[in-house]
Amino acid sequence: MVSQSLLQQQQLLPQQMMEQLPSFMRNIEVLASNLKLDLKGLQADHIAMRINDKDVAEQAHRLWLDKGRQISSARINGRPIIVIEFDQPLPTSYGSIECLELPYPAKGKLYPAQGWEHVEFVVPSEAQSAEEFFDELTHRFPDFAKQCDRLDALGISMKLSSPKGEGERLANPTVAFKHKGVCIKLHPHSLKSIVHSEQSE
Repeated sequence: MVSQSLLQQQQLLPQQMMEQLPSFMRNIEVLASNLKLDLKGLQADHIAMRINDKDVAEQAHRLWLDKGRQISSARINGRPIIVIEFDQPLPTSYGSIECLELPYPAKGKLYPAQGWEHVEFVVPSEAQSAEEFFDELTHRFPDFAKQCDRLDALGISMKLSSPKGEGERLANPTVAFKHKGVCIKLHPHSLKSIVHSEQSE
């Protein structure tokens, strides 16, 4: 079993992650500003971290369970994605974040940095595809629509995807923006709604 000291060395203990949260959220705010995306008023649905080693992920998983309860363990692209609902939601400038997404590492993929990786926001929509959802975003956020042509110049990458776990019945297309290891994701439904769709009879 991986020791807590190894997580401490890698700055991955829950307490260390909580201390890093304000700085990470400031980077999220900067990215949103550069995208000209007004995220105030949207639900900051969940926050996600990235870990490169399976044994480290297992230990982090155990420690985060002291902060809440596991509500899902879905397999997406062949690896477990753990969702933990916090006993005490994390306070941020975008309101309280209720859930942690802890993906186990994907085989053969190494992240340049471990720790906080993205925050997902809910933009309510009935879109069934990422392309349809993106089109809705450009209409809802006209300033963002004008900024889209400048993303490459700003060094911001954009990715459209439709991740789906085994058993999910609710389409939840995603539009993601990444810059220097910080990522904002937008999707139509909350993680809790997706979990509920997994567990529905």
